Amino acid sequence: MTQSPLFSPLTSRAVIAVEGPDWRTFLQGLLTQDVEGQAVGTLRYGALLTPQGRLLYDLFILAGETGCWLDVAAVHRDALIQRLTLYRLRAKVTISPSPMVVSALWNTDSAEGFLSDPRLGGLGHRGYDAPPPDMANKVPEATYQAHRLALGVPDPANDAPSDTTYPIEANFDLLNGIDFKKGCFVGQETTSRMKRRGTIKTRMIPIRFDGPLPAFGTEILKGDLRAGQVLSGQDGRAMASMRLDRMAGTLTIEGRPVHIEWPGWMEPPAAGDPEP
Repeated sequence: MTQSPLFSPLTSRAVIAVEGPDWRTFLQGLLTQDVEGQAVGTLRYGALLTPQGRLLYDLFILAGETGCWLDVAAVHRDALIQRLTLYRLRAKVTISPSPMVVSALWNTDSAEGFLSDPRLGGLGHRGYDAPPPDMANKVPEATYQAHRLALGVPDPANDAPSDTTYPIEANFDLLNGIDFKKGCFVGQETTSRMKRRGTIKTRMIPIRFDGPLPAFGTEILKGDLRAGQVLSGQDGRAMASMRLDRMAGTLTIEGRPVHIEWPGWMEPPAAGDPEP
């Protein structure tokens, strides 16, 4: 059965305008994504990391003629503006909040004024001051977040707080969030080394369970061993930070069975990988 297009304003997101002749070179040295070669009117996904390579802020970059717009978590907008201002030095750019409204549209191939979500085709499209298409049903943001979670895509603003997560652990390498060919960016050395050496022991993976959502950080157990922890989600389903070597066999949270829901875009680890 064909599903109707769904439209949702994303009030959890806000926009920063970065404008001026140096905007590309300024952001190129900071973000995980290549902006030097980004065409005007296109959307890319990336992040700003700590110098140690930990994830600070996820963001979408919408390229314009004389600058760009950064689609960021609303709760982090002021902090990100402050951090970008510290990095500005002599760069000829201005960094300011924008009143632009972010929205999502899915269950449709395309719509005027919307851009494909660069992370994953199934997520749909993102709009910036875009009105809802005539044939789309307007739904709450919670409906969009349930759609994202069902596809197994993390929300770093909620799943990776307090700069403790590496971007590869949040699957940025699998969701087009890191350009490993672009050269230097803040945190690049650690990120590239993890990818090159394959030293990835933990990833964010969706899980399914019966009953209410456990508190953030609740342990997921394999017998008596810690196999991961619950992140954000809803009753019956959540994102989890999982040890890749402890996912086979019976898993529980608070005594309840847990089932891994492998997304179609993520390759499971080889069976029988040894524990370190």
